[in-house]
Amino acid sequence: MSITSPLISAKTKSWQTPAILLMAMAAVMQIAFAAWMALTNNFAIEILSFTGKEIGIQQSIREIPGFLSFAAVFLLLFGREQTWAYISLLLLGGAAAVTGVFPSFTGFLITTFISSIGFHYYETMHQSLSLQWLPKKTAPATMGKILAVGSIAQLGVFGFIFIAGAWFAISFTGIYMITGLITCVATVALWLAFPKFNDGAPQHKKLILRQRYWLYYALTFMGGARRQIFMVFAGFMMVERFDFEIHEVMGLMIANQLVTMFFAPLIGKWIIRFGERKILTIEYIGLIFVFLAYAYVPTWELAVALYIIDHAFFAMAIAMKTYFQKIADPSDIAPTAGVAFTINHIAAVFIPVLFGLIWVINPAAVFIAGALMAFVSLILARLVPLRPDEGNEFVWSVEQGKA
Repeated sequence: MSITSPLISAKTKSWQTPAILLMAMAAVMQIAFAAWMALTNNFAIEILSFTGKEIGIQQSIREIPGFLSFAAVFLLLFGREQTWAYISLLLLGGAAAVTGVFPSFTGFLITTFISSIGFHYYETMHQSLSLQWLPKKTAPATMGKILAVGSIAQLGVFGFIFIAGAWFAISFTGIYMITGLITCVATVALWLAFPKFNDGAPQHKKLILRQRYWLYYALTFMGGARRQIFMVFAGFMMVERFDFEIHEVMGLMIANQLVTMFFAPLIGKWIIRFGERKILTIEYIGLIFVFLAYAYVPTWELAVALYIIDHAFFAMAIAMKTYFQKIADPSDIAPTAGVAFTINHIAAVFIPVLFGLIWVINPAAVFIAGALMAFVSLILARLVPLRPDEGNEFVWSVEQGKA
């Protein structure tokens, strides 16, 4: 790792590096978040008797903190990004731990909102620190490793939930409490174990919107809109239409993480070899076919295959981050990370509610809309230069892209 910091001295242990910390935080976050996400549909349907309407409202509430992520830049007036990342993890873990204690519509919305604040502000800080700490030449490969480590943590959580539900009949409340508290304890351990690293170039402590980043903003917006279709309705379909029980959902998610553990590091290497433009193009073409297949999937076996393929494409989103890293002014990274999360969640605030109502009438229409979103993203991806850099942020034709 070529990152240096005045706080890394001869006394600092070899494992106390920014890359290792980023991997560790990714794993710790997933303990609470993966459990919360894995249990959401079954908890909502089995305990709270949610329909598509209520799950849409709950998911929209979950996305409000993401929409407000732009405010994260103002936190830098009162502390370092690394410190705020720790605080956000504690908020996520604490709220997740008490989710099962309040089994009501209002209680679920409140704990959802608080845990979402922790998750989205952590993600904002983590993305910003990754782009600052990781060298441009190796960032895609390291980000792939970070994603793989998070998948390993998710795999452990899903395995625990599978065993807890299938063999020991541990309640939703118990699982929420155990995983949330582990995240809190592990966060404190990281806070104590790692030094404070240099944040890189001094960051602007105000909102940054630059015209030359427009393509990154557009890709981010479409990614947020399209992701909601998978996050909210693909999983909900497995439970509502195909009657998946909690341990079956866990088995599906375990399969997802096994694929990601293998696939994510390869994606990082492919981005270095082939470039962001080609990887994003492959992702969006694949998603168009996946969403169209979702719309008319006849069997649970095919639905499972589509779900795993869909999830595997998420690893390719690394290309969007490294594209921005290459075109960005280093001082813009932190404020733009917050703005990007806000842009990512503009559609996420209303899509779950609106599409939840559409789902009640015609579930296939939801996935057809997802395919259209992927098509728009494909058009945008073709504007990414083969060699993005400051001053070379986008191209208007394939010929220009080959230059």
